[in-house]
Formats: sequence, structure tokens, C-alpha cells
Amino acid sequence: MSIAQHISEIQAQLKFSSAKLIAVTKTRSIDELKATYDAGILDFGENRVQEMVEKQSQLPTDIRWHQIGHLQTNKVKYIAPFVHLIHSVDSFRLLKEIDAQGKKLGRIIPCLFQMYIAQEESKFGLDKGELLSILASPEFAELQHIKILGLMGMASFTDNEAQVAAEFQALHDVFIELQTQQTAYNTGLVTWQELSMGMSGDYLLAAKLGSTMVRVGSAIYGARS
Repeated sequence: MSIAQHISEIQAQLKFSSAKLIAVTKTRSIDELKATYDAGILDFGENRVQEMVEKQSQLPTDIRWHQIGHLQTNKVKYIAPFVHLIHSVDSFRLLKEIDAQGKKLGRIIPCLFQMYIAQEESKFGLDKGELLSILASPEFAELQHIKILGLMGMASFTDNEAQVAAEFQALHDVFIELQTQQTAYNTGLVTWQELSMGMSGDYLLAAKLGSTMVRVGSAIYGARS
């Protein structure tokens, strides 16, 4: 099947939900990205800053670029002028740097807090206590050039669907709790509207469990060589 056919099939599968498809374009060629764009997808997810910057300069300006991989503070400045959403905020230090770059550019940069939900050592992210500590911090309330739109998480890489479902459900529970208690963090910086969870192997399960954004690469393009 073509890229367009794969995209159409995935979108049909997601019709029962409110989940938006983010095409994970890391390592994919410019021609593949153009085919994705021609199929009507405007949301592209990249892991590496340098790769995103190179592709962004060669593609239509209405593409919405999502930083979905681990982000180092010294790399923020390269994507700050154009990034649509940073999914992977896993420390207050990183958030402060995003805010500082936003201030230089006179723009507010949308972000998600990345939560640690997997039973794996290799994943980045905050636990619930760390998240609540950031939200309650007077320093957080002083930021003016970021906007928190929600949470992101990556489930364990496992064939155990019950485990993955439990991890997604736990993240969804935190998300709903924050939505219902948002007056406690009413700084003007926060709207709990996006829950980014689910990738090629588990996006349908994530959508069933309340994801608003699924990050899909190999199900569109095939396995990376």
C-alpha cells in the first residue's frame, strides 16, 4: 500500500475516537514527507532537533512540527522559532529554557509534560509527585512564554496488552485528575486538553483509553531500515 493508503486506513480506524494522527517522520526522506503532506497530514513528529530543522526548511510552511523525542536544553533554540508543540518536557530546567527562548522570540511555545509510565529504565519523564511540585512552584507561575496543553507518555515496549493498557489508564487518570483540579494551578499557563499516548504498536488501545494524539511512524511507512 502507498503512504496515502496507510494513512487513510489508520484514520478510518481512529474514527471512533477524538485522537489526532501525528505522522512520526524521523529518518524518513523528504519525498516520503511530501507524500504524507499530499495525503492531508499536517502534523509531523520528529525525535532529533537537527533532523527537524533540516526538513522544516525544505517543506511547506503550514506543517505543524512536533518535538516528540528527548530534548536537551542546549537544542531548544534551534526549534523554538517554529515548533508547534513540544511533547517531551521532562524537567523544570528544560521548561525554563523553552520559556527563555520563547521570550527572545516574542512567542508562546506550547508544551506537554512527559510522564514516566513504563516499566523500563530507558524512558524519560516525570512522576506524578515531580509534576505536582512543578505546578505548585512559584517559579512556574512566573513563566510567560510557555503554555502547558497536557501530558505525554510512552508505554512499555511489550506484547503484554494488559500491562500497556494499565500504563495508559494510569496516565489518563492523572490527566483527568488535573483537568478536574485545574483551578489549583490557575496561572494562565495551563489548559489540560491534550493527552499524547500511543504509537504504531498500540495506537488503537491508546485511542480507546482517551488519547487525543497518537504518534505513528512504522504503521505508515513500514519498518525503518
